Amino acid sequence: MASARTISTYGVVAEFADAHDVLHAANEAREAGFTVMEAYSPVPVHGLDEALGRKRSKLPYIVLCGGLFGCLGGFFMQYWMAVVDYPWNVGGRPTLSWPAFIPVTFELTILCSAIAAVFGMFGLNGLPRPHHPIFNTPNFDRSTLDHYFLCIEAEDPEFDESKVTSFLENLGPEAVNTITDE
Repeated sequence: MASARTISTYGVVAEFADAHDVLHAANEAREAGFTVMEAYSPVPVHGLDEALGRKRSKLPYIVLCGGLFGCLGGFFMQYWMAVVDYPWNVGGRPTLSWPAFIPVTFELTILCSAIAAVFGMFGLNGLPRPHHPIFNTPNFDRSTLDHYFLCIEAEDPEFDESKVTSFLENLGPEAVNTITDE
């Protein structure tokens, strides 16, 4: 016998036709005490990250660590091979001829930085995620064309479905929908 799956609310979504309206709505929601919300937009909206209360990304630090790993790893790999493991006198040069190490060290710095950027971005964005509950929103396909969406998620400590719905309706959106995580 299969157990019945419970359907829970993911959040309440408001649909706007203008970037200024979604920015105003995000500012109002932030002032009302909502902290767990997300905006979806076809173009970057200046000030929207601040209105949503976004913090700076950790991705630059991840890329820096990847680059340092590649730089140090590339240099010490060549140091080990040329000085410790198999020292070989070529033309009277010293075994630790560091200028010859620069191209490989540089390339490994770039390679490890790029790999750290890709995997860091995937990790921080929670990808891959083939389906997200926000995709159940009516007209959400227009979020890539000409409409703007603001979702106050159920994880918010101030979330009460009826209060959030009436709050968003008072901001003048085209539509307000409750989204389930089904």
